[in-house]
Amino acid sequence: MHRIERRPAAEAALEDAVRLMMSKRKPLIICGGGVRYSEAGAELQAFAEAFHIPLAETQAGKSAVPGSHPLNLGGVGVTGNGAANAIAKEADLIIGVGTRFTDFTTGSKELFSGSGTDILTVNVSEFHALKLEATPVVADAKAALIALRQRLEAAGYRSGYTAEIEAARAAWSKEWKRLAGIQYAPGAFTPEVAGHLDEALPEYAQALGSCLTQTRVLAALNRLLGDDAVVVGASGSLPGDLQRMWAAEAPHSYHMEYGYSCMGYEISGALGVKMAEPDREVYAFAGDGSYLMLHSELVTSIQEGQKINVLLFDNNGFGCINNLQMGHGMGSFGTEFRARSASTGKLDGPLVGIDFARSAAGYGVITYTARTLEELEHAVADAKRQTVSTLIDIKVLPKTMTNGYGAWWNVGVAEVSGKPDIARASEERRRFLQQARPY
Repeated sequence: MHRIERRPAAEAALEDAVRLMMSKRKPLIICGGGVRYSEAGAELQAFAEAFHIPLAETQAGKSAVPGSHPLNLGGVGVTGNGAANAIAKEADLIIGVGTRFTDFTTGSKELFSGSGTDILTVNVSEFHALKLEATPVVADAKAALIALRQRLEAAGYRSGYTAEIEAARAAWSKEWKRLAGIQYAPGAFTPEVAGHLDEALPEYAQALGSCLTQTRVLAALNRLLGDDAVVVGASGSLPGDLQRMWAAEAPHSYHMEYGYSCMGYEISGALGVKMAEPDREVYAFAGDGSYLMLHSELVTSIQEGQKINVLLFDNNGFGCINNLQMGHGMGSFGTEFRARSASTGKLDGPLVGIDFARSAAGYGVITYTARTLEELEHAVADAKRQTVSTLIDIKVLPKTMTNGYGAWWNVGVAEVSGKPDIARASEERRRFLQQARPY
């Protein structure tokens, strides 16, 4: 049996935290997974409201506070959005609550590297509480937030924000609507991740029989699934898109395994969530590459009578890895689903299409294929009526996922290379490393 040990904060640690906060005017709360594990979402929301402090979400912290809350800026870091990252860069204090300050959250320690930016951490783990030279409060999140709030209210604290929070949210709302409305137009289309496979998009559109863009599909699904549904993901471009674009309103409605970006976790993870939450619809978001890695728990879901729904985004390749390859100068190598060419001996032949719906139907799963928004809406509505697991094979164009919003990721690049593009990427990495916190 798991019990939440409500470790109280030491009085000296609370005094240090209050002293630090009283000296700061532009704090930003980072809501981590520990807020959810501590069941402290309501306390965090009340804390932010009491002192007019904006909050940003890690992957694990998302759904602790409703996404529509006026102080919730959304995802932060490498896969964060423009609002959270813009406020983070200007913040004079980062308050991490239940976060491990992982590589993606901190932008490889570069996002919170301003000369006047201090770190305050509330974490039950001393190891994580001391990261980034933070002022540590080693305690349960709920207990610490209550204690800190009492002391700060007695001291009369309030942040110095005026219109910055509303302005950041409005700017991101405008950008979100642009992403939600992106439509492919042959001959006059620039994808979000541009300059990689632009000239091949007509070939992909023909092979997939679809002009759907990934961001438009995600926006539609956020509207169609329902607030109480639980979304599960793990790898590829989808977790990043979801952290940026998904508005999680109900508690514990968002579950991303992103510690190791485990390809294939999505379906087994969704089955586990369904067993824990049998009365909620559970949706596994998986790319075609990840689905091919591991999807056998679909059969287990049939055996156990546990209905899950798989939303499979088929862009005919390992799209996220292709972005990393081409974005760091090496070109596309083995990440497009192409046949090996007899003339070149390389994987640069025709695109190899896969009928995922037909394959999954052989397991006894109810399946659909969506190449238009109308087909997607019909499939989602019909899948809700089913009592066995479902799979919707959604054909989307590559390079139509979201792109970066002002946070850097330290990706290893060869320091010695004869390719100019790789040399440039390596030099850019060195420049960012000089700007980042050393530890």
